[in-house]
Amino acid sequence: MLPGQAVAAPRTKLASTSAELSARPRASATQVYLLRGFLNVFSLGMDSLADELRSVGISATVSNHASWESTADDIAADYRAGRRGPIVLIGHSLGADAVMMMGTYLGQMGVPVSLIVPFDGTGPHVASANVARVLNFHKSDNVITRGPGFHGELTNYYVSDSSVTHMNIDDNSRLHRIVISKIRG
Repeated sequence: MLPGQAVAAPRTKLASTSAELSARPRASATQVYLLRGFLNVFSLGMDSLADELRSVGISATVSNHASWESTADDIAADYRAGRRGPIVLIGHSLGADAVMMMGTYLGQMGVPVSLIVPFDGTGPHVASANVARVLNFHKSDNVITRGPGFHGELTNYYVSDSSVTHMNIDDNSRLHRIVISKIRG
């Protein structure tokens, strides 16, 4: 051994492979979480939006609305571990309701949320103080209102196009472009 050369302990990994490094979220990388609605068979527009996001280099994961709390717990754990990039929550139908609940839940844990995008939720909700922006696409009268301490940007966007319904609003390419632009903006 040469003077000044480090000695690795047995079984100590000296370097990670590039595949391992790319699999881990970067500290400043935007993380997008998309939630499908009822029975996990509807809201497949969330999958196509996730694919579109990935194609422009934005990390996106899709899951069922019923898993919102465990997903939020994972987000909070990542935040506490130092992964402080922007957090974006997107959902359709029951998934839209779930992302609004996630925003509130993350606020209770001290986690800021950069953007929430509900696609035609099934009920009215309030934006919590930890959320910077809400872009609510809706066909029904279910709008998002400002909750206590919310000082962010709130847009309730009624989709007037008669060909867009609750069942296909999540797969609308024009709305996807708006969301991607908002995330990248």
